[in-house]
Amino acid sequence: MNGQPLTGQAPDTTAAPLRLGTRRSALAMAQSGMVAREVTRLTGRPVELVEITTYGDTSREALAQIGGTGVFVSALRDALLEGRIDFAVHSLKDLPTAAPEGLLLAAVPEREDSRDALVAREGLTLGELVEKLAGAGRPARIGTGSPRRMAQLNAWARERGDRLETVAIRGNVDTRIGFVASGELDAVVLATAGLNRLGRSAEITEHLDPELMVPAPGQGALAIECTAADTGLAAALAALDHAPTRVAVAAERALLATLEAGCSAPVAALAGWDHRSELRLEGVVGTVDGADLLKMSAHGPIVLDETAEQQAVALGRALAARLLDAGAAALMGERAR
Repeated sequence: MNGQPLTGQAPDTTAAPLRLGTRRSALAMAQSGMVAREVTRLTGRPVELVEITTYGDTSREALAQIGGTGVFVSALRDALLEGRIDFAVHSLKDLPTAAPEGLLLAAVPEREDSRDALVAREGLTLGELVEKLAGAGRPARIGTGSPRRMAQLNAWARERGDRLETVAIRGNVDTRIGFVASGELDAVVLATAGLNRLGRSAEITEHLDPELMVPAPGQGALAIECTAADTGLAAALAALDHAPTRVAVAAERALLATLEAGCSAPVAALAGWDHRSELRLEGVVGTVDGADLLKMSAHGPIVLDETAEQQAVALGRALAARLLDAGAAALMGERAR
């Protein structure tokens, strides 16, 4: 959450704490801690973090193998519906596009930096790394758990005539950066927002320009969910909502949903505002080896009123339809249903 802190109430130490469900990872805890402080500021009620282990946290399989969609979210949503927590914080890019009955996306706070970041040996940029290792007679080995990142990295290398090897990895930020520190990999690609929230932005050797690497739908944004029945809490959480962010990610997620692609599919989308009067959406679908990459964009004027989300969704669906007409389904492999 960026910008000035919201004015709120003094904490009421006698009130029962609100229970905020979060994954156990350092990044999830940092994100949830940020939200907890703002909710206390708004409501005057203390907030306690309830750590919940998700299937995505315990499985050692690659995300593409376990499906990706919802693996970091389902356990938190179950806890909400069962009344074990009052609200939950997710990385929005992990959130399935279909909302379960009984839950409400109460707020999408202002987005952090949406770009991907390179953490490379010797502080090198991507171009410098590839060039240096080409001189040593071998390809750069770059780790990521994302087919989307693999597709765009490999397409970039093919276009330049460079050699590059993408390596599928899992693990938290420490584990991933550790692959570079140990020399097992030459670089890893991570979300800039996560590194910023963990106070580790100094380890970034290059922010990857969206011209090279379009991010995942919703990357850099958070999602705050509660039950639809808890109207009082939903109203309080709504004060954390940032309308321009919510509308932009609605367009990105509509594209993803229309493509029927899961969170682990090689699909990228980024919506940005032109003076907050026109929304521009870019969508990318490709094969993991980078041999085929479809890039298209769409734009349209959107007024930030009660119809803004519907307009953004229409923009996302229209761009997805164009991508499908151009053969996107064949590039994604098996589509989510």
